[in-house]
Amino acid sequence: MTTTQKLIQPKLGLLKLAEKLGNVSDACKVMGYSRDSFYRFQKLYDEGGELALKEISRSKPLLKNRIEKQIEDVVVAYAIESPAFGQQRASNELRKRGIFVAPSTIRCVWVRHDLETFQKRLKALDAKVAQEGLILTDVQVAALERKKEEEQSKGEIETHHPGYLGAQDTYYVGYIKGVGKIYQQTFIDTYSRVAFAKVYDRKNALVAADMLNDKVIPFYQEQEIDLLRILTDRGTDGAARRYCGAK
Repeated sequence: MTTTQKLIQPKLGLLKLAEKLGNVSDACKVMGYSRDSFYRFQKLYDEGGELALKEISRSKPLLKNRIEKQIEDVVVAYAIESPAFGQQRASNELRKRGIFVAPSTIRCVWVRHDLETFQKRLKALDAKVAQEGLILTDVQVAALERKKEEEQSKGEIETHHPGYLGAQDTYYVGYIKGVGKIYQQTFIDTYSRVAFAKVYDRKNALVAADMLNDKVIPFYQEQEIDLLRILTDRGTDGAARRYCGAK
């Protein structure tokens, strides 16, 4: 059932229930509508069918409650100019420029333009820089640096192209009777998300190296891509540092 059908169904149900009961008041009590609403629905249905009920089900914005377009444009522009500022700070700073907009109104504007979070405002800033080649201000640079620090604190990594950074790790798969414990060596290119996997009956540096030599390195050589570095958990089963020449 579509959203439109969900909106129409209660109104259509009211009309059908009143017809079945033969009593408008009882139908309105059951469905939770007033008699005025019933007669309005009935008139619309008689004139235009279900399509008419669909039209009144649409939520229409109260444009008279919105701020002027030129002020809204300023609020949007300021969100990109100072992406790290919240709605309260933005309201205070705009007041200094002679533009009086309440924090709640600023948030409404940001929501309409998909700018209500710090991450979304930074994304809009990146898009504007890419399109117009803007020179970043100190405030914008600080916001981007803050984002980078937050990503690093959450364990996110920086990667620029295929082969820039690979990640390798060992996972315990399970136990097979007669074989023993089964482990999976997994490698993923952090930029392209191309991944390789191979299962072993042991967990050590030899199988980690075998994974690289058998699956990973030949693939990069075929694509003529240099594998610059590999990230591991530095466990005893890691062989990536020797391959990349890391110390």
